[in-house]
Amino acid sequence: MNELFIAVNMVLESASLIAITVGVFAGIIIGALPGLGSILGITMALPLTFVLPKEASIALLLALYCGSVYGGSIAAILINTPGTPQSAATLFDGHPMAKKGRADLALGWATTASFAGGVISTIILAAAAPLLASFGLRFGPVEYFALGLFALTCIVSVARENIIKGVLAGLFGLFAAVVGQDPLTGDIRFDFNSFELSAGIGLVPFLVGLFALSEVFWRLSEKHSGQNIVIRAGFKIPSFSELRQRFSVMIKSTLIGTWVGALPGIGATAASMVSYAEAKRSSPNSSRFGTGEPDGIIASESANNAVTGGALVPTLSLGIPGDPITAVMLGALVIQGVTPGPRLFTERPDIVYFIFLTLFAANFAMFIFGALLAPIFSRILRIPEQLLMPCIIVLVALGIYSINVDPFDLLVVFVSGIVGFVLRYNGFPLAPVVIGFVLSPLIEQSLRQGLILTDESFLQFFTHPIALVLFIATALFLVWPAVRKYVKRKRSAKILEIV
Repeated sequence: MNELFIAVNMVLESASLIAITVGVFAGIIIGALPGLGSILGITMALPLTFVLPKEASIALLLALYCGSVYGGSIAAILINTPGTPQSAATLFDGHPMAKKGRADLALGWATTASFAGGVISTIILAAAAPLLASFGLRFGPVEYFALGLFALTCIVSVARENIIKGVLAGLFGLFAAVVGQDPLTGDIRFDFNSFELSAGIGLVPFLVGLFALSEVFWRLSEKHSGQNIVIRAGFKIPSFSELRQRFSVMIKSTLIGTWVGALPGIGATAASMVSYAEAKRSSPNSSRFGTGEPDGIIASESANNAVTGGALVPTLSLGIPGDPITAVMLGALVIQGVTPGPRLFTERPDIVYFIFLTLFAANFAMFIFGALLAPIFSRILRIPEQLLMPCIIVLVALGIYSINVDPFDLLVVFVSGIVGFVLRYNGFPLAPVVIGFVLSPLIEQSLRQGLILTDESFLQFFTHPIALVLFIATALFLVWPAVRKYVKRKRSAKILEIV
């Protein structure tokens, strides 16, 4: 208990409070600017950790982490491009809600869900870090493959209007992600004799071009020219009755995000996709997903913000980074003389408690800043379209170029923007492309590693209990729509016979 009081005093120190405030504010701005993202924000802050006190350094990095993950939802909702890859699933329903004139409510749902996901995952982190970390270690290549396959089935759900086009779009995303170096052999694949493509297609340039630039092309096309979005600028917190109605989705998505975050190497982008897929299948409002349904925003934002707590589980308990962001933070902790691992909980419990309390404070600060900044950001859509579109292009170009200072990234944005426009023009949904692109590395690498471990016997995958459960769940979710349709048809036939 004495260590807890010490941790409280460390959080209440002026340096720590200032670091949390500045970190969350800067994180939201960085996350809202397409192309920057959490890793860049934390990397830019690393030099400051050499001059700041240990506690303030840790607080700054954690606050940047929380703020940047949430900030990505702002761009996703307002300009139809994920500010960070973690918010890729948020734009599926966030931007359609904004286009209906409810940008204020969409931002309110995103902020509320992000806050709930961050706080609940922190509670879970504090209560069950060693337990969750040991469970995460039970996941091997076979289990990761089963998890990726389970998440991939959401393509069927988000492309219900045209399954064939949705599957083709998903296959395109899967293929686009395999361009570059083979993760196991090191061979270069599908580079078309281009040195730049040997490193693969970057996730951020691909997503930004696919959504942001294709949106600009779409608006400029003759078919849609002159359309204006009438929005309600501001920030609107959902009512208590709405929160109660969708509370189960928020809790389930938070648990999924925390669990996936605790699996080393997965990350928030995959977590939001898995959560969105599950919400799409189980929500009573599933038919409205993709048209501005709050459950879609809740599922994505609760999960990706819950990863901030979940990813720290293996990082603190075992010294294993939960995602690329915590890998950078792991190095920063070591620089500060804090060595994550099982002994950290016994040797430095005050630091552990300090991290927990800092996450709580960062999430509360995120909610406050989100409410204050959302009205400013939401006024973006009130700018005349003739001025907004060029601003988006400039913003995208600056953000993408600043990541690697590589002109090739701008070419990727341009090409993927054209591809996105062509797909939209021909009625292909963009969501399956993102799902396939994000999940492709996980599925490919884990499948091939699993086959190596099982001597090329895929049937042995079904002898792994966790993987078997996921395979069964995948099969049920694929078969259930057809079964439900068959049962509905039978019932209708019986009613007609009675009549």
